[in-house]
Amino acid sequence: MASICNSLTLPPKLSFNPSPICSASISTSRSPKTRPTTPLSSSSSSTRSVKDDPKSPEPISIDNLRRFFDLSIGRWHGSFHQFDAKGKLMQKVSTKLAASSYGEDELISLIQTLYIKQSPSSTSISRHDEEPEWAEYKIKETNMFTADKYQQIAFFPNERAFSLRYQTAGMLETVLRQGVLGEDDTGEESPKNLKLPSRRPSIVCENCLYSQEKDRRARAFHIMDPKGILEMLLIFLEDRGDGVPFHPSLESNSDSTNRILPLLGKWKGHSQTKRSGVYGATIAEADTIALLEMDGKGQLIQVKRHTKFLSFHFSYFFTCFFFSFLFKYLWFMKTRKICLSCPGRERKFACNVVLAIHPLLQSLS
Repeated sequence: MASICNSLTLPPKLSFNPSPICSASISTSRSPKTRPTTPLSSSSSSTRSVKDDPKSPEPISIDNLRRFFDLSIGRWHGSFHQFDAKGKLMQKVSTKLAASSYGEDELISLIQTLYIKQSPSSTSISRHDEEPEWAEYKIKETNMFTADKYQQIAFFPNERAFSLRYQTAGMLETVLRQGVLGEDDTGEESPKNLKLPSRRPSIVCENCLYSQEKDRRARAFHIMDPKGILEMLLIFLEDRGDGVPFHPSLESNSDSTNRILPLLGKWKGHSQTKRSGVYGATIAEADTIALLEMDGKGQLIQVKRHTKFLSFHFSYFFTCFFFSFLFKYLWFMKTRKICLSCPGRERKFACNVVLAIHPLLQSLS
């Protein structure tokens, strides 16, 4: 797995021609109850690289795991959004999440319960003063074992960001079924007017970015079908606490071609790749430079260079929906960016570029 952390040098003004991680336990309640939170001592020690401590094979240290838990615990409330592969908003569901921790040292664990606002039944008559029904979904615990073996968490404590992988899309499917179908869900595999994730997806990845100014975060998921084709994008926009969240509208906007411009320029960062094999694991590190440019045909060109003189060249065709999609989350997190990426193959070893994220050096106009 390779984790990349990048910073951006803004260019001058440009122009161009246009193992399951989640359990399946669901119950329904009218008022969600949160678990008591175990206070954790805030750690101020710096992040250590695996390369600096060869005796420690864990990709995430206990100290960083505690800091990861500190970022996650609390009561979160917000909204869940489903987009198709072209960035079109398909569904929106209100959600809440309660997270707490227990245990000490290597036995520390994170427990999370997701609450999904159920869609009312089409056959029943509900009153305006009636409290909504909330479906409860218990997420499997996160600990040292699951973080290493299943989730492969990449955590950036200074940037307040992380990414991880899932083996199924069970949690996301449950949110869609309960939030869109509710009591009308008959359990059929392909319900009418609702796009569900594949039962056997090839990729389910989560990339999360926390605001540096507010108790706010964006958790972005992307799912690829068994053939490796992007199937859908799903976003949780969440605030911690009991306040009323204010989130931007995520409806598609056709007038969004020029919104890719703030993402262009030179990105500098550092990558760390872990290769697993029969005879153990090795670590490779390198400084990286990524150039994002737009040619005259409206094609995005990316050239990534490493200090070891390796160079990769990528070309992308983007349409208006993708410009709009990126810009809205850039606006939501103000001066921070989130990159949805997925595993690929680099030479003959598996390389999972899970995150490319960093605060901007200056505010965007």
